[in-house]
Amino acid sequence: MTRPLCYIVRHGQTDWNAEHRLQGQADRDINETGRSQATNNGLRLKDLVSDPATFDFVASPMLRTRHTMERVRTAMGLDPRGYRTDPRLMELNFGDWQGFTFAELEQRTPGLRAARNRDKWNYVPPGDGAESYAMLTQRIASWLPEIAQPTICVAHGGVIRALFRLLDAADEEEASRMDVPQDRILRMEAGRLEWL
Repeated sequence: MTRPLCYIVRHGQTDWNAEHRLQGQADRDINETGRSQATNNGLRLKDLVSDPATFDFVASPMLRTRHTMERVRTAMGLDPRGYRTDPRLMELNFGDWQGFTFAELEQRTPGLRAARNRDKWNYVPPGDGAESYAMLTQRIASWLPEIAQPTICVAHGGVIRALFRLLDAADEEEASRMDVPQDRILRMEAGRLEWL
């Protein structure tokens, strides 16, 4: 089955991104750099999309993705509120690790990062609701077949890694370690992913 065109934008930078803190499902807002990234991605999408009325606009319900979507839509000349949210697009839940850097976690539990790196895709951090990338991929797998029309999606780095894995564009190791930029657009069409 051929899926419709989908442009995917990672949310703009937050202060925790800049500090290399694990955000997961902690609800942080975008910072000044993130606002600029969101606006610039919106201007690029304005050039790419000739008829935005034919597109579905969907975002994770997290504050950083909603505010990114609103800036994207404003830059496209659209009502910033004209989109929907889908909880399946939420970021990986890092459980008890949320809000910490890996350096801070390593001070508390020496060897923790090495243990995770042995199988980063399947590792589940401690804490209620924590997820592995494999678990996140199952959540995204239920969303992917529901794309029924051209779509613009604002999501998270983990969600994008899951998409690369679901579409066999990266193996587990590659997907878990890949860089997911906040200032570029990912084009998903006919089962292929391409950074623009």
